Amino acid sequence: MNEWYLIENGQSVGPITLDALVARLPAAGGPQAMVYGPGMTNWSAAAQVPAVASRMGGFRSAPGAPPLPPGAGRRADVIDYEIFGNEMQYVEVTLDPGEMALAEPGGMMFMEPGIVMQTVFGDPSAPQQQGFLGKLMTAGKRMVTGESLFMSTFTNQGHGRQKIAFAAPYPGKIIPIHLEQHQGELICQKDSFLAAARGVSIAIAFQKKIGVALFGGEGFIMQRLTGEGIALLHAGGTIMERVLQPGETLRVDTGCIVAMQRSVQYDIQFTGGFKNSLFGGEGLFLATVTGPGKVWLQSLPFARLAGRVLANASGRGKDEGSVLGNLGGFLGNSD
Repeated sequence: MNEWYLIENGQSVGPITLDALVARLPAAGGPQAMVYGPGMTNWSAAAQVPAVASRMGGFRSAPGAPPLPPGAGRRADVIDYEIFGNEMQYVEVTLDPGEMALAEPGGMMFMEPGIVMQTVFGDPSAPQQQGFLGKLMTAGKRMVTGESLFMSTFTNQGHGRQKIAFAAPYPGKIIPIHLEQHQGELICQKDSFLAAARGVSIAIAFQKKIGVALFGGEGFIMQRLTGEGIALLHAGGTIMERVLQPGETLRVDTGCIVAMQRSVQYDIQFTGGFKNSLFGGEGLFLATVTGPGKVWLQSLPFARLAGRVLANASGRGKDEGSVLGNLGGFLGNSD
């Protein structure tokens, strides 16, 4: 039956038969290609799905080449981490000698004596950075996403394992993302990155649709995290993880999207209705995310938190997000 789906070149292919899926696996990443089919509740690597793995036979990474051993060719440091706290979290990263973590400037909480910090212009994980122009290019991409031109690197130059901790900038949750489990790529809001292992690169992700660009809450540009290592994101409030099935759509407040797999389609939809638009407090537009793929949502975007603090500081009420709230504030201050 044509009930199988496959992620190939960032796009969902299907529904197709199991035979067709197995035939397309070499071009889609082999045993690590993400597939979805009957009886499954989530996208998984082909090698982890018995119905697919049993038919892959002697999969090889290239014609005539022997299978790669575990970890061979890995370009990212393998770091250990532990998250502490509930509402105001921090993450403690343990580095083996020679390993490196990178983070946004100002995110470090503490580090042990064997850790050496350096401030780097551009992206320290970008292998193509050659000379000043290469560094300027990668730094410019970060600046466009709203981040600093510089990044901080923390390298263990001691003889034993050393620890470093990074703190969340405001109440919320730290989300560990293993990029190799998401086809080596994730799209996220531009201020969610906290820290990562060396080997994770931060680039820009242009939204192709003009509606998304103008009304998407995060503007025309979001961040694209690529690589094989661990990335640590931060988002406000409580985090909801949702796996969207092929064709399944969810309508979301534009500021509540934290991250999504590259297979998820993202668009903007008018809320509809005169009263909804003017007095609903939710704005004129909602985001629509369509599967297949996984999305991460936050219950308290920082902009909403900051707006509520400012509203209370100025004496405005709960309806500060609507025209009615603005009218009430005007009448209340008319004396």
